[in-house]
Amino acid sequence: MAREAGVSVATVSRALNERSDVAAQTRERVRQVATELGFRSNRQPRRSDPTALTVGILTSDTVGRVSMPVLLGAENALGAGRVAVLLCDARGDAIREAHYLRILLERRVDGIVVVGEHPEPRTPLAEGLPVPVVYAYAPSTSPEDLSLVADNETAAYEATRHLVALGRRRIAHVTGPHGRAAALEREAGMRRALTEAGLDVHGDVLHGGDWSQRWGRQAAAMVLTGRPDVDAVFCGSDRIAAGVLDTLREQGRRVPEDVSVVGFDNWDIVAAETRPPLSSVDMQLEQLGAEAARHLVRAINGTSERGLRRLPCRLVLRESTTFAP
Repeated sequence: MAREAGVSVATVSRALNERSDVAAQTRERVRQVATELGFRSNRQPRRSDPTALTVGILTSDTVGRVSMPVLLGAENALGAGRVAVLLCDARGDAIREAHYLRILLERRVDGIVVVGEHPEPRTPLAEGLPVPVVYAYAPSTSPEDLSLVADNETAAYEATRHLVALGRRRIAHVTGPHGRAAALEREAGMRRALTEAGLDVHGDVLHGGDWSQRWGRQAAAMVLTGRPDVDAVFCGSDRIAAGVLDTLREQGRRVPEDVSVVGFDNWDIVAAETRPPLSSVDMQLEQLGAEAARHLVRAINGTSERGLRRLPCRLVLRESTTFAP
């Protein structure tokens, strides 16, 4: 409608809602285009309680590994006030996402939190939206938007410093696909910690086609073949780390006595169930979701912010590294 009427999306929204700040001629042109396109506006009246809010949460996480804790944190933060939450799962599909965005705007939400499946930068929902939007986990490519992400680089730096503090000096790195933001940031943090300690990565950084346990098993075999004296492995994900632990055990390497292993994600169904339980970086996704919700409410109330915010992670220690040589 905005394209056909030659106006912005925000102007279309204001015109359909009979806002006085839109010229009568513009309102009429928008109504004519709406009729031609068969658009039917949501006639649901505004809330009788002006202090209550309705917030949309739009996710693209098909698995729920990321979205569920982020959503839980957001809903907990929003639930502390008078806020209703509408959840839409786009399942990683751009057409479905556009459909749900239209529905949320028709329902007259006061703001939207967008939760990504991967920490890769993504295009904004649309230009000129009539409500504020906060991006969580996957940042928007626009510096005009507010995006909250986990601080992968600092987390990897701290995890590697932990290995160095244990006396480990031959530290290998097994991670995910080439070019992925998470893999690059975690590698950068690891290298920074090693450089400060006067060390280098023990062998080549091994990148896989995915973040799977299968790749972790294959990569660990490659590490042990090329660098049999390795004494620690920092892994780009918990699933990779689980595979590394499998291969170390099969080849008779004791963890943590011979080789210490650190994962990333602190996914309980993996990290707490490996043999031995896995030390891992927790991205604190619930806190990230709660912070996104709080920023959104502030934006709804007139205090808008923009830019990229990196939120702290924490290292959860378990038996895969607690042995000190």
